[in-house]
Amino acid sequence: QVQLVESGGGLVQPGGSLRLSCVASGSIFSIGAIGAMGWYRQAPEKEREFVAHITRDGRTNYADSAKGRFTISLDNTKNTVYLQMNSPKPEQTAVYFCHAIERSNLNNIIHHWGQGTKVTVSS
Repeated sequence: QVQLVESGGGLVQPGGSLRLSCVASGSIFSIGAIGAMGWYRQAPEKEREFVAHITRDGRTNYADSAKGRFTISLDNTKNTVYLQMNSPKPEQTAVYFCHAIERSNLNNIIHHWGQGTKVTVSS
């Protein structure tokens, strides 16, 4: 069983920056089976949407809204994924959720989610 715990959310000005962190914990078997981690967000009265994704070997993908301002990174030694948010926009205010994809040797896929950390972008 994989558990994800986010931290780093809070209030940030549009021209400021913020870094979110997410630590994955669990059995050595489950942790070792995580192939990718990422971030999603959910604003009030909106559906959860993809923000960024990174594989264990460093391949990244970003939503269009995140390109150029957000950077995702992964520290494999700490089982921690980060989201660096530079100059976020007010419309990017949301609860940000950590996500991990666990893959078994039989190609079974399990999606894990953290409880979320709230980011408020405001002057």
